[in-house]
Amino acid sequence: MAGRGDESSGGGGREAQRVADELRARIGHLYPLHSFLPAQRALAMELGVSRDTVQRALRELVNEGWIESRRGSGSRVKKVQRIQSSTAKATRVRGQVTLAPFISEAFEQPEVTLDVYTLTSESLDAHIRLQSERIRGGFISPQRITLRMLLPDPSLPLPYPRVKESPDDARMRTRLRTITETHTASLVSALRDLQTEGLVPSVDVRIRHAPLTPTFKLYLLNEAEALHGMYEIIERQLELADGEVVTALDVLGLGATLTHHVKDPADAGAPGTVFLDSMQQWFDSVWNHLAQ
Repeated sequence: MAGRGDESSGGGGREAQRVADELRARIGHLYPLHSFLPAQRALAMELGVSRDTVQRALRELVNEGWIESRRGSGSRVKKVQRIQSSTAKATRVRGQVTLAPFISEAFEQPEVTLDVYTLTSESLDAHIRLQSERIRGGFISPQRITLRMLLPDPSLPLPYPRVKESPDDARMRTRLRTITETHTASLVSALRDLQTEGLVPSVDVRIRHAPLTPTFKLYLLNEAEALHGMYEIIERQLELADGEVVTALDVLGLGATLTHHVKDPADAGAPGTVFLDSMQQWFDSVWNHLAQ
């Protein structure tokens, strides 16, 4: 099957990471809270990898706290991303309490505008690929998609992620850079292909890097909604590409609780309006004056 040839030549770590990424994207959406993941054999067949690769991916999700695995019982979802909002709209749209319904609703508009500030492009890539499939299937038909994404400067000595006892160990920084570059290329390709294939008339994707350490992630959707969440620093066991397991200080963006804010066009002083306007001004200022 695809991918198995790489595992014997050192590609197993990359394949395990790919499988872990795919499973994270499904948690809370295809795999709701307290539900069981498919059996390892079924996942291996579906994703075109060995059971060993699936097991490595599942161990990573266990270490991150997403699932719990028991011999003979399978793997069950124990955590999903939480979104907190006081608006009635969020209650109706939220569904499985994940980011997916908010991104999906944004893409159902004729003009889609996304401004994103994040540590990596990992979670956004999964959502962009999902919307790309909806467009290809004819379920939605946006006419213009504009994405601006702010990422940290790759040369910046970030305080996380890092090996806990060895701050100068470069492997975690290399891992972060690889993850970011892979997912950024994936989402840029997915969006630009839509225009190349004539499915979306206008696509504008721009990526800039800022000399800032992200302490929060921010999604500004169609100039009308904002999702904001602080990164929580955690200690976890992490298996690196060479197979070594280290104790890492990391942040889990997918697990961050997001707060949802909605702009009220009729009330400039409404809390949601003030928050969204201030975050848009902050994003624009970094984009225009600091980012490259």
